[in-house]
This record gives sequence, C-alpha cells and structure tokens, in this order.
Amino acid sequence: MPLQPRPAFLPFCRPSITEEDIAAVTSVLRSGWITTGPQVAAFEDAIRERTGAPEALVFISGTAAMHALLTALGIGPGDEVVTPSMTWVSTSNLVEILGARSAFVDVDRDTLLASPDEISRSITPRTKAIIPVHYAGAPCDMDPIRDVAKSRGIHLIEDAAHAIGTQYRGREIGAEGTCVFSFHPIKNITSGEGGAITTHDRALAARLRQLRFHGLAADAFERGQQGRSPQVEVQEPGFKFNMPDMNAALGVSQLRRLDALTERRRDLCRRYTRLLAGIPGVEPLGEPSWPHRHAHHLFIVRVLPEEAGLARDEFMARLKELNVGTGLHFKAAHVHRWYREHRPVASGTLPNTEWNSERICTIPMFPGMTEADQDFVVAAIRQVLDAAGRPSTAPPTPTPCVAQGS
Repeated sequence: MPLQPRPAFLPFCRPSITEEDIAAVTSVLRSGWITTGPQVAAFEDAIRERTGAPEALVFISGTAAMHALLTALGIGPGDEVVTPSMTWVSTSNLVEILGARSAFVDVDRDTLLASPDEISRSITPRTKAIIPVHYAGAPCDMDPIRDVAKSRGIHLIEDAAHAIGTQYRGREIGAEGTCVFSFHPIKNITSGEGGAITTHDRALAARLRQLRFHGLAADAFERGQQGRSPQVEVQEPGFKFNMPDMNAALGVSQLRRLDALTERRRDLCRRYTRLLAGIPGVEPLGEPSWPHRHAHHLFIVRVLPEEAGLARDEFMARLKELNVGTGLHFKAAHVHRWYREHRPVASGTLPNTEWNSERICTIPMFPGMTEADQDFVVAAIRQVLDAAGRPSTAPPTPTPCVAQGS
C-alpha cells in the first residue's frame, strides 16, 4: 500500500528548545536589561571555556562576525580570498562588498572539504586570506592548511559555522587560530540569531570589540558597570553588530547541552547510514580520514539521477508531497546569478563542487526526531525512487542503534 503523507510536516531541521532555555530568556526579559549586558559576557566566557581559546566575542550573526573580521584584517580592493565555492554565499558576498574577490577552490568529491593542495594551488601574490570551511560538522585537515598560510604570511580564518563541538586530531575547533561560528536556528546550538569569533590574537580581539559597536573605545556593556562611560568616543567608523542579552541567554543555556545534542545527532546519522545503505540512487557524504569528532550538523545525500531515475529538485518536490522537508546546503556560490554574470568561473574548473551542487540534498535530522520519523523518511525516499522507475529493493533488516565513539 502506498505511503500516505505525514499528518504534520517534518522539516529538515528544528531547534531543540527546552523549558530551561525558555526560562533563561524570560529571566532576561524580566531583568530590565535586554540588550548587550551580563548574559553576553557569560556567553563569551562559556565559549572560551568550551573551546580553550583565550579570546571569544559574540555578534548578532555569523555573517556579522565574518564582516567585522574581514574588515579588521584589512581585506579590500585588489585582494583575493581563497575559499570554497561549496558553502553559503555570505562569505563571498562579504568579500565582494569589501572590494576584494573570492578565489574559489574545489572540494573533495565525497567530504566536500577543501584540501591543502587545492588551497596552495590557488594562492597568488594578491591572496590576503584563506577561509577553509568545516563542512556539515566535519573538520578540514587543518595542520597542513596552517602550514600553507604560515609559510606564505597569509591570514587564516576557519569557517566553523557548522562546527561547534567538532574536534580535529583531539583538539576542539576554536582552540587554535581564528574561527567564526554561527548560532542560527538550524545550527547545533542556537541563540536565535548569533555568531562568535574565537582567536589567540588579543590585538585583533580588541579591534573587533571596537568595530562591533560603532567603533567606540568600549563595549556597549562593561563588566565593571551598567553601561559605559559617557566620555567614550568613536575611534573609527564601526558597525552595530552587538548581540542582545536575550539571544546570549539562550546561547548560554544551549551550550550546556552541546555534547548531549551532538551525541543524539551522531546516533541519528549512524542509523540513517545503515538504513540508506541498500538504496541505489542516494549516496551520503563520506567522512574525512584524519582523526576527528564529527558534529553531525547536517545529514546530506547526493541524488544520483542515473540510478535514482530523477534529478535532485524533483526528488525534493516529491518528498515534500509526503510532508517531508529537505534543504539544499548549498548551491555553489559561483553558480548564483550575480557571480555567473560578474565573476564567471570557467566550466570544469571546479568539477567536484559543480557535481555536488547539482545533487546534494539535506534530509531531516535534528535531536527531536524519533526513530519513527527516520523510518518514515527512509520509506518516503524508497517510494519516491520506486515511482521514478528505480529498481525496487527490499528494506534492510533493522539492527540495534549502538552508540560508539566519534
């Protein structure tokens, strides 16, 4: 009997909000101090403790954090920034806004991570910064990338928007160098909207604090007093990128549960991998070979038209008819209209990026999902592919979900 649509829509992601989270925000609302204040200070302290970074600064979004950072590093006209095209377009947009250009690098076909060799080959005398992306919760091979940046005297920024809780060779992402995190509602923890920068460069951190609040010589909130001194003056033109306490209180509460949320995501991903193993036409991402702990931010499959009998966009549309939501992470930056018209990349220059950009699809995966939800998603995928003319396959025998080390 054909599968009928779910009675309620299942999104590809839903934030995990508890009564404790709600109480934390409510407490701020009752405090009389809802903009940047003690909760922002507490969130920054918690991020420092979690990552081991000596400096942590929060912003109203990850994009705002990246904008301030690129500005602080002097990225501007004539500069190039080496970064993958297989990422959200905000980074390349910011590079363009500042007058520089993105030098897009290809990614590994299976992990969607940029390699040290691809990055090294893309460096020119104009290269001012390198921005590798820890994609979907998996870390890039950072040691050789750091060697490339250091040997060339180039700024290195880790795009860790997907990587809160990720580890690389036993070290927490954020423990080294300069990293940008995101706390958007689809991320592993959320502050509603929000982002953070961790860094070992204390002079850079001081500049960022100044830039994020109008270029003033002090934050909107100083720990020793409520508010700031009336004598504070603008040191340089700055932004309005500070995070309110309402957002920070949610971030503090969520960060306490990061490990539990990550473990649940890990178990869901491993179960998906088993259930999808016998289905031709959908291929999950691979994982890096170097030692790491995956944050499992997204569960992404590639829809293979030659085996599936349909293309990715139709696959997504048919799942939606069954009330199963999907996402696209991401349409490669260089294939967006503005970049096609103003920064064209020769066809075939980024073969792995373009192959994946046409096939990737994010299926539902978030801590609040049940195994019954997962079973429905997999059954829906089978039905969509069978209806498209793919040879039918029998479902695999269910196996117990056993937690293992990451």
